Amino acid sequence: MNIILLGYGKMGKIIERVALERGHTIAARIDVNNQHEFETIKGDVAIEFSHPEAAFENVKKCILKNIPVVCGTTGWLKRKPEIDALCEEKAGAFFYASNYSLGVNIFFKLNEYLAKMTGNFSEYDVRMDEIHHTEKKDAPSGTAITLAEGVLKHVKSKKGWVNEDTDKKEDLFIQSFRIDQIPGTHVVKYSSMIDDIEIRHIAHSREGFAKGAVMVAEWIKDKKGVLGMDDYLKF
Repeated sequence: MNIILLGYGKMGKIIERVALERGHTIAARIDVNNQHEFETIKGDVAIEFSHPEAAFENVKKCILKNIPVVCGTTGWLKRKPEIDALCEEKAGAFFYASNYSLGVNIFFKLNEYLAKMTGNFSEYDVRMDEIHHTEKKDAPSGTAITLAEGVLKHVKSKKGWVNEDTDKKEDLFIQSFRIDQIPGTHVVKYSSMIDDIEIRHIAHSREGFAKGAVMVAEWIKDKKGVLGMDDYLKF
């Protein structure tokens, strides 16, 4: 396939390498310095890993140009319903995931299962930690938000997540740490007076995220609609 890269930072460069290794061609590399080139480029699919301020317009342009787009940028999701509606209106193809790692998506399901099991036991309080590299712009991470949504679905005592310490029992506290060279670590902790239950996912590199994004780009090429990892993995 001819792949358009929207965002050419560290993730974009790893995605490029993985795509080339899998036999694809890079049709264009678009970042903040050459946005004007987007108007004339053509490709089979776009992979969008830029930054929160650029993601909405990047995805919108792809849909309007009838280019299937795979997006992994987090921190812009308040506007995602607009993109979903535009995709449906234009019969486009838009795939979003907060994390493209197979292991993380298994972790999402494990998290929901644990939340469902403990949700009826008031003895346990739940909180989350997420650790990323210092270049990550948004906090909490999109992966942490997805995990929080899985908890909130089943633990009815929690009404929403917060990103600062809180004394309110109804708040799900997500603590964010930014440490140099950490690809991504997520921890969900259930604590009671008598014991703790903890699940943890540690990414050793960004390779899994990049490979997953390229594999999804291969899969989405001839599909339509608003799609996500459940569609791809058929959980």
